[in-house]
Amino acid sequence: MHFSLFYFADGRGEGRDQYRLLLEGARFADTHGFNAVWTPERHFHEFGGLYPNPAVTGAALAALTERVAIRAGSVVGPLHHPVRIAEEWSVVDNLSDGRVGLSFAPGWHANDFVLRPENYADRRKLLIDTIETVRTLWRRDSVELPDGEGNPVQVRSFPAPVQADLPIWLTSAGSPDTFRQAGELGLGLLTHLLGQEVEDLAKKIGLYRDALPVGASQGAAGNVVLMMHTFLGTDRDKVRETVREPFSDYIRSSIGLIMKAAGDILPGVDPDELDEDDLEFLVARSFDRYFETSGLFGTVEDGLNTLERLEGLGVDEVACLIDFGVDPDEVLAALHHLDELKNAWQARGAGA
Repeated sequence: MHFSLFYFADGRGEGRDQYRLLLEGARFADTHGFNAVWTPERHFHEFGGLYPNPAVTGAALAALTERVAIRAGSVVGPLHHPVRIAEEWSVVDNLSDGRVGLSFAPGWHANDFVLRPENYADRRKLLIDTIETVRTLWRRDSVELPDGEGNPVQVRSFPAPVQADLPIWLTSAGSPDTFRQAGELGLGLLTHLLGQEVEDLAKKIGLYRDALPVGASQGAAGNVVLMMHTFLGTDRDKVRETVREPFSDYIRSSIGLIMKAAGDILPGVDPDELDEDDLEFLVARSFDRYFETSGLFGTVEDGLNTLERLEGLGVDEVACLIDFGVDPDEVLAALHHLDELKNAWQARGAGA
């Protein structure tokens, strides 16, 4: 199993050091054998608000690192012209000497589509069209597109990328149809536990693998990445107390997104209409769920137990989300425990 870092910070902060954890964490990942660093695309909300464009953060990471893969988790395909996606990420591929990868998502919130309102209704179909166009351009083939006068012209994008094939994942919030679709398209799969239970993953990953074309091996095909909130230490109770307040605040900032995960607690409730007692109940229940079953929390030994469970489900890579509000100095110090977990897990595999 591979290990990577994932970022999705609450963007309410101010000042000059908002990206310090991203940059220093990426340096650590690069020098300690981690597989990748992922940054998302988010718009018009504090939750994830530091990351409106993963190509920009990816370019910064390309200049800062030497070996770690630089990935978007995710590019919201219907918000962008596919030629721009191919152009921008080819630049990053060149800056990084061939280390980029993209996970694509259709977008989910209507507010995001103020950028391309005409694409909202058909966003899922447009996503697939976008992926295919980006793939074609990346392989140095041309595509036919209308020019400013409506006439068809053949277009190739520049610069040429370093990688012959772009590693591509499809992001799923838990829909079995999306898992299956990622397999049918020969893509990797990026998922999380925001709206699904760990126990359901095995069946969905099975759907994904069953749908993969026979012999699919290009790019990210067959690669299942699970994003998990992560913080490790030497004492489980101390870890719980360290993360409780900042992670609870993080949950509050994302309450609209986690309502699906909390559907069995407050079914059919509009998060904007929650009173303070219901909100605190929801936050407390969500914190307990993440800490106990849906995150990578506790000690290295706790982490090993979690990884055993994930391996049994068919997960290939854990993308460790580390920027959920804990003090950056504490997070950076705790990366050594995550590195210890990575090394312990890999040693188990080497000795098997």
